[in-house]
Amino acid sequence: MLSRVADSIYWMSRYIERAENIARFVDVVNHLVLDLPDQEANQWSSLIQVTEGTELFEQRYGTASEENVIRFMTFDMDNPNSIYSCLWAARENARSVRDAISSEMWEQINRSYLMVKDAQVSNRVDEDAAAFFSHFKKACHLLSGITDITMTHGEGWHFGRMGRLIERADKTSRMVDVKYFVLLPRVDYVGSPYDNLQWAALLKSISAFEMYRKRFRQIVPKQVADFLILDRQFPRSMRYCLSKAEESLYAITGSQPSTFGNLVEQRLGRMRSEMDYADIDEILDDGLHEYLDEFQDKLNGVGDAVYQTFFALSSAPVADEAGGA
Repeated sequence: MLSRVADSIYWMSRYIERAENIARFVDVVNHLVLDLPDQEANQWSSLIQVTEGTELFEQRYGTASEENVIRFMTFDMDNPNSIYSCLWAARENARSVRDAISSEMWEQINRSYLMVKDAQVSNRVDEDAAAFFSHFKKACHLLSGITDITMTHGEGWHFGRMGRLIERADKTSRMVDVKYFVLLPRVDYVGSPYDNLQWAALLKSISAFEMYRKRFRQIVPKQVADFLILDRQFPRSMRYCLSKAEESLYAITGSQPSTFGNLVEQRLGRMRSEMDYADIDEILDDGLHEYLDEFQDKLNGVGDAVYQTFFALSSAPVADEAGGA
């Protein structure tokens, strides 16, 4: 497969996953502020911190009100992590590889983009934000299903899945980090009904609430962190995402599992191996924020390695004066 095609499919999937996660985050906070009206500003500002867009937001909007944050996170093209920006980038990547993806995939990506564009013009989000974000999330889920059943599960599909899972692991880690490090304003809230609402909101933002309750029944912060970070079966846990991303990586390279022949195999394999032997008690003792911060740095390193290994253009060898290579 041409590196240009692989690059476009990889980033198409990452941008769509990013847009879906942003929609989920905004939707959950929109519901949470109804239960915690006194914490509304804190809840909305936390969304900006998830995507590391605080400086840009303050320059453009100033106050973290519901209207400002929703517009910044949904429609602002100057924000590279807004839903509109991500859909535009995903659509442009899909357009460049129309012959490598199915027509149904292109139609669904284009339909989702036009839906967001129409909502921007008609101000539909201001009228019924819950309906808009619910509809958009379903559109992304539909695209995921269409991709799995209409695209050959070859190199292109694996590049798309790897990109989607790397993006998902990153967003899960950021949401856990923001809840633990930012959203809880006072120590005396720990274990309170306020705290339980926050952890429940975190689970809902990652579509994990029902699956967590089936496993653990009661909401216990330590168990929530364990479930979202180290669970082997939940498809949005950080560990699961890395494990499946590594499977796709080996399918692309043809290497044997637990070996590495390039930089991305080494970095991703090391991260997955460390999580296989991680323990939530040790993570909490050493500092959850520090662990998640390091995880995000390492995952950025994996992303850089993907680029260097598969997408970067290699310079041709230069002949010496004698004519040799």
